[in-house]
Amino acid sequence: MGVGIEVLIVDWPRVEATAPDDREDLLVDAAFGEAYSDDLYEQGWSWSTQPGEDWYGRYAFQNTFGSYKPHFWAGHRWDHMRELVEPKLREVLDPFNDALFWHALEDITGVGSGLPERPCTWDPDLLLSCPPDHVPLIAGWWRRAAPQLELLREPFAHSDAGTGGWITSFESFTCFLDDWGEVVTEAERRGWGILGLRC
Repeated sequence: MGVGIEVLIVDWPRVEATAPDDREDLLVDAAFGEAYSDDLYEQGWSWSTQPGEDWYGRYAFQNTFGSYKPHFWAGHRWDHMRELVEPKLREVLDPFNDALFWHALEDITGVGSGLPERPCTWDPDLLLSCPPDHVPLIAGWWRRAAPQLELLREPFAHSDAGTGGWITSFESFTCFLDDWGEVVTEAERRGWGILGLRC
């Protein structure tokens, strides 16, 4: 089956106010404990309807069925096309992608995203931990990149990433970026952080 990811935005202080031994159960219940809809993988937001559970939202990415593989393949595509991308667009998509799903920026370019290293000390098995103070910077990168995504069409077509795996078309790549843009925009609006739980 492979690795899966559940993406949540969370009210960080609410999670930190929970006893350390109870945080894992709290987050696992948020990600998996409620039947959000008839289709668990229907794209978009799911919000708890339980009283007092208004501290998190779950986001399902289009056509990923909860799998982490599209995140990996989007990073692979970006790795192979980034040198063909206009420098001004690359300078915002490099750190945006690195912060969320392509964790190779510094290894490839020698330059990091500038986000401070802050490992999450919570117990759950996380693929992504993005505290609230990182989110406005990431959302700012997205605001600069979003109007220019059409400029990625030619670099995507001419990259040498091959045709296997997920994210095999320009449209699937930009839809994937749009989904991450929706996540960071909503997290910024609420002043919340972002988590990706391994499943």
